[in-house]
Amino acid sequence: MSLALIILAAGKGTRMESDLAKVLHPLCGKPLVICALESAAPLQPERVVVVVGHQAQSVQDRVLETFPHTEFAQQNQMLGTGHAVQQCENVLRDFSGDIIVTCGDVPLLQSATLQNLVTRRRDANAAAALLVATVENAGSYGRVIRDANGIVEKIVEAKDANETEKQCRDVNAGTYCFESAALWRELAKIGNSNASGEYYLTDVIELLTNGGERVVSVDVSEREMTGINTRAQLQRLEAEMNAANEVVGGAR
Repeated sequence: MSLALIILAAGKGTRMESDLAKVLHPLCGKPLVICALESAAPLQPERVVVVVGHQAQSVQDRVLETFPHTEFAQQNQMLGTGHAVQQCENVLRDFSGDIIVTCGDVPLLQSATLQNLVTRRRDANAAAALLVATVENAGSYGRVIRDANGIVEKIVEAKDANETEKQCRDVNAGTYCFESAALWRELAKIGNSNASGEYYLTDVIELLTNGGERVVSVDVSEREMTGINTRAQLQRLEAEMNAANEVVGGAR
């Protein structure tokens, strides 16, 4: 079955306190968006679409230096993750198969994890599969709500969660694999009647399950799924990675 990849890379990243587009900030000399693209490269997706917005041309130019066959979709207004993916429909209109959706600021996501996600969706004949982490402090993460049998029902964003849902420790890691027809069908139905006034990609999950479709999950560690939001986070991660490389190098 065919595979396409969508990487969300349109945001400004205001918490970075920098004029540089968030996904162009380097980690160990490599822009975050390139880290994301390299994680997916071993899966050999037939189509790769990067959603750009802030400093779109700079992001496109840098991506094309390393991945010259990448396609792009423009998100001119930052209206949420669902809105971002909607901008890709025209690009992928004729594509049929699996579509991975992930973020351009998650540099530690492993190729094997992405492959497990695709395999899980296909083996289960599910409409979608998502990465889920179990954490001690769920904080601002969206909660993955399951039924009494452990079957995924929906994702509730933290701002919209009730007190019971906030106690959930299973959180959305922000990376998905969708069957293409199911994605575009349900994405057309999402609205923005929520605390943020945004179009959430996460709403697609509940629309699928409410329609009788199956959604499955793959476990991922909190570290692997963590995105970079501030320069301090970026600096800490780079220091950790450099220290680990020194240990590995010294052990040879």
